[in-house]
Amino acid sequence: MNRWSLGLRSQPETVSNAELRVDGTLPEWVDGSFVLNGPGQFEVGGRSFAYWFDPFAMLRLLDVSGPDGTVRYTNRYVDSRDYRWALDRGGVRTAFPGTPPDRSPFVRFHQLLTGRFTDNTSIGTVRVGGEWVAVTESPWGHVIDPETLETGERIDLTRGLPVDATLGHVHVDPDTDEFWGLGLSYGPKMGYVVFKRPANTRVPTMVAHLPFRDIPYVHSFSMTERYIVLPATPYGPNPVALLAGSLLDSTTFIESFERRDGPARFHVVDRQTGDVVATPEADPFFVYHHANAFEDGDEIVVDAVIYPDDRAITGLYLDELRTGDPDVPPGRLVRFRLPLDGRDIVTRESLHDGPVEFPTINYRGHNGRPYRYVYLAEMSAGPFPTGLLKFDTETRTETAWTPVAADGGDAYPSEATFVPRPGATEEDDGVLLTVVLDPATERSVFVVLDAETMTELARATLPHWTPYPFHGQFYDRENPTRTMH
Repeated sequence: MNRWSLGLRSQPETVSNAELRVDGTLPEWVDGSFVLNGPGQFEVGGRSFAYWFDPFAMLRLLDVSGPDGTVRYTNRYVDSRDYRWALDRGGVRTAFPGTPPDRSPFVRFHQLLTGRFTDNTSIGTVRVGGEWVAVTESPWGHVIDPETLETGERIDLTRGLPVDATLGHVHVDPDTDEFWGLGLSYGPKMGYVVFKRPANTRVPTMVAHLPFRDIPYVHSFSMTERYIVLPATPYGPNPVALLAGSLLDSTTFIESFERRDGPARFHVVDRQTGDVVATPEADPFFVYHHANAFEDGDEIVVDAVIYPDDRAITGLYLDELRTGDPDVPPGRLVRFRLPLDGRDIVTRESLHDGPVEFPTINYRGHNGRPYRYVYLAEMSAGPFPTGLLKFDTETRTETAWTPVAADGGDAYPSEATFVPRPGATEEDDGVLLTVVLDPATERSVFVVLDAETMTELARATLPHWTPYPFHGQFYDRENPTRTMH
């Protein structure tokens, strides 16, 4: 068993509002809720989920009060219909990305035809109409109580849109507080829909429809002050293989992934008019996460972590991640320049050769605008971070922070979440929040870093370990806006 495999084990214990011992000093201005989402239970009905994106969602809440110098911890499972069905019946209700449902071929086929997606909301959280909502890559979100993490109403995030599902990653406009997202349709009008939603409502409005004959897999996108940028890479699911497999052998979403002929293309959409103003092409690549994008004269700069091929998604089966040498290619931070003057070729420059993932920035101050610093997870153990680093896109230098387990070996941090200091004028004036898995003690540790120097300010050990989370947000008590993409 690999050292990192602890983070791929179920955590059955739930804790409510436990006060943690804080070592070091919390900045007084850090006052709010740090909530992370991701896998929590890896088994169902006597068998294991097959793929990393499948396990049931567990929320982790760290209530941080800098003025009081305290941290309180709560964790709770999202009480989705899929989770409840598994508890009651001991099986899988709907198709998960890499695990087929425990249903008859007829039911599996019907679920695909009618677009019945999982409601296991395990990717992250957003604020919809002033409420916390757990989300994933499906139509569904779950309203979450911000103090207890109890699951409330299940809501349809696609209401009124001609789509089947939405992405788990959204953007927030810092001037209007509108959030922007992408929906996707596998129906007759197959493609992606750009939509926006005012901060005080649940009702989205369609801005643009981008048709595709072969729909590409898109995990996230970029937004500038004027444009939405959708990366259409030559990788995605084969709907015919999915439908046929549902009747024959329960082919999953991941098993249906295919490489298509042709280049990658960036689709640039005007946020005001909904017009596609450019579709320049690039050499093939695969991408999960974008760092930032901004306009620079007659070009758009897009910074993202990319991979050479789709092994970045097809190589995440849990058996391989736990016991083998994961067949996951290294990610590297790349800068694309997208022309807006009619040229059709994107230029590409490597900023950091990696392996890195989970890029985050000072989102409130610089998303969609020129920026200097990006914080990355350093991936020295396959797809698992062993450190965090601050990368300067101007000087091309880095400052690293590497956690050490109690036995001197590797420890595994979550992605860095940047929280700006109120009134700050410098881009890196703030802190980074992360949760580190220590396999030596079988505990996880909440850590606060100085975002300028990458030095530790404070830490608090949790009552137990938690599986690796995917994404987190910090909601300030006075200004609970989004802190990252």
